[in-house]
Amino acid sequence: MTLAFFWIFLVLMALGVPIVFGLLLAPTFQAMIENHSAFFTLILQRLYNGIDSFPLLALPFFVLAGELMNRGGITERIVDLAKSMVGHFHGGLAQVNILSSLLFAGLSGSAVADTSALGATLIPAMEKNGYSRKFAAAITAASSVIGPIIPPSGIMILYAFIMGVSVGGLFAAGIVPGMIIGFGLMILTNVLAKRRGFPVGEKRASLKHFFLALRSSFFPLLTPMIMLGGILSGLFTPTEAAAIAAAYALILTIFFQKSLSRHDMVAVLTNTAVNSGVILFLVGGAVVFSAFVSLSGAAATLAQVMTSLTDNIYLLLFLMNILLLIVGMFLDAGPAILILGPVLAPVAISIGVDPLHFAVMMCINLTVGLASPPMGLVLFVSASLSGDRVEEIAWEMVPFLALEIGVIFLVTFFPFISLSVPNMLGFH
Repeated sequence: MTLAFFWIFLVLMALGVPIVFGLLLAPTFQAMIENHSAFFTLILQRLYNGIDSFPLLALPFFVLAGELMNRGGITERIVDLAKSMVGHFHGGLAQVNILSSLLFAGLSGSAVADTSALGATLIPAMEKNGYSRKFAAAITAASSVIGPIIPPSGIMILYAFIMGVSVGGLFAAGIVPGMIIGFGLMILTNVLAKRRGFPVGEKRASLKHFFLALRSSFFPLLTPMIMLGGILSGLFTPTEAAAIAAAYALILTIFFQKSLSRHDMVAVLTNTAVNSGVILFLVGGAVVFSAFVSLSGAAATLAQVMTSLTDNIYLLLFLMNILLLIVGMFLDAGPAILILGPVLAPVAISIGVDPLHFAVMMCINLTVGLASPPMGLVLFVSASLSGDRVEEIAWEMVPFLALEIGVIFLVTFFPFISLSVPNMLGFH
């Protein structure tokens, strides 16, 4: 079997064909070129089997939980809590932006949802308080990448499904790297705030204000604890955890907070159906493409090429990171994981890299790509919210991206950073 499907896929991408259609059309054209009827059967079987999966049911439920939280007024409560904690620091609202992303990460698991929800609130507020719009947009985009790293995470579920690693273990592996990125951004923002003379922020919140904000956001913040506690203790599967999270969000927003109307629910369910359909269709297309990658022997060939370059594990990991950083600049994290996971993970495992370590390394790397020019999705969302050009925001993001890339290499070359929590919880 030739690699014609791969070159056809690249041509389709260059022509601007949506990636899901590229993933399906490339193998189809290969089947037509080789006039192999069995390939058509394979495409249909893999497309259906790729979607017909119990673990993947977690994704629509996580999407539903995130939609309910977003429309149910949870964002404002999270921001208010963050203000009471760090609003009085140098660059107060910028620090609030980052801390809100850390807190929001446990609710949405999506960088785009983080950027949309927090950016709509904080970018105008930061501009009003003396920050430039492009800096406000940059810090919003840079901090939003924490969303898919700290569990729950949609892209980690995708990786676990494709590569057969433990969802709970992968969730646990993302906690420490996500916290490092969050606190690293806060330290860097503090330095930039002092150099650029950003506003100090509001006066220190009183203990009463803090406890009121904590009480207001306490039940939403229990969401990740309920999910992770149940998964890690073995009480329920990740799919069941996602369903419980959606039910909890529904009860919280409709019956306790009473912040969702009937009209809001229609929008929530519509968005959930559309977004879930897009994700699952993409997974099906990626499974088809991965099947052709396996049949062509491309993964084995790449492994031979990479190991022939050097037998140094650190140099190979360095090269993989560079490749992933470049890919992340052009491809969304989900499709990149679905396409490259089956190709690169076997290479990494063959040279002695722990499967969970490589999984979290790849997920972080491609998540950072969401905020990287020229095609980073959250970069475009942030630009649309601020009204500034993408190029201007990209320049403001240089120090933040440098820090995040530094964390990627830190996690890559010091495995205990990502594996300490999974080891403590018995995933090894």
